[in-house]
Amino acid sequence: MRTATKPEAAKRVQYGALPYRVGNGSRPEFMLVTSRETQRWIIPKGWPKKGKSPRRSAAREAFEEAGVIGAIGKRSVGSFSYEKRLRNGAVVTCEVRVFPLQVKRQDKEWPEKEERKIKWLSATKAAEKVKEPRLGEIIRRLARQV
Repeated sequence: MRTATKPEAAKRVQYGALPYRVGNGSRPEFMLVTSRETQRWIIPKGWPKKGKSPRRSAAREAFEEAGVIGAIGKRSVGSFSYEKRLRNGAVVTCEVRVFPLQVKRQDKEWPEKEERKIKWLSATKAAEKVKEPRLGEIIRRLARQV
């Protein structure tokens, strides 16, 4: 007897920024933001923006969600997957391609300031706070490189 297998839905791609800063000779710190719905700790990320490259889309998300501006990496430093609940209730698997963002400054105001919390953490603490193991690995790996 054969069992019907559901075709796997294609992963939807998002672009994310991993904001970090390095003080005077100290270890890097990473910024996490809370998601709007579940308040879990994540990185700024979102859908591709029409007319913008993946890295510019990631930089835009970092500004909208956390008010940070800086130098965005030219290449992705990795990717991770998560399940996103859409407004219509459907759940889709998203693959987030992560770009490092060396933060130069944070504006006093930004579009989603009232909807999210932000926190600067060591690589170890940031990697522990995020739910996605692969994102934790990306944070730890980037900490060793900067």
